[in-house]
Amino acid sequence: MASSDNASSLGRCGGSVAEHPQDAFHLPARRTSVPEARRRVTALLRAWGACQQVRDDVELVVSELITNAIRHTDSEKVGCELRLAGAHIRIEITDQGGPQASAPHAQPGSVDKECGRGLFLVGALSEHWGTRLDATGPGRVVWADLPYTSAAD
Repeated sequence: MASSDNASSLGRCGGSVAEHPQDAFHLPARRTSVPEARRRVTALLRAWGACQQVRDDVELVVSELITNAIRHTDSEKVGCELRLAGAHIRIEITDQGGPQASAPHAQPGSVDKECGRGLFLVGALSEHWGTRLDATGPGRVVWADLPYTSAAD
């Protein structure tokens, strides 16, 4: 995990707005960033008091969406934002697009293949998910809303 000395170079920012915790960070678009994103998300959700099932589900969705952004775009970096709003947590993964980038979609028959199951998992764990163009550049934002329960509930 990045130390506080180099966290700013990785694009980390976070805070709480009107009692709605949120956090965001950027990582290089490399395979080695996927486990780093999982560690950051798990630590963040633990600090927010999320129950184990929420931590596991969010970690999996973040892993799948960041992996897709790295594999299927020409991004140099990917962004991850988490926002807690009541009984839901919003995950947003932002890529930088590229000439071959298209909206992600589940491939027919991919549930039985090792590669291509990611969006089926995202759909199964999410209450809703979708995509939109990034308002700040040529990339795309893939978002997912998952149920949130605290460990205290």
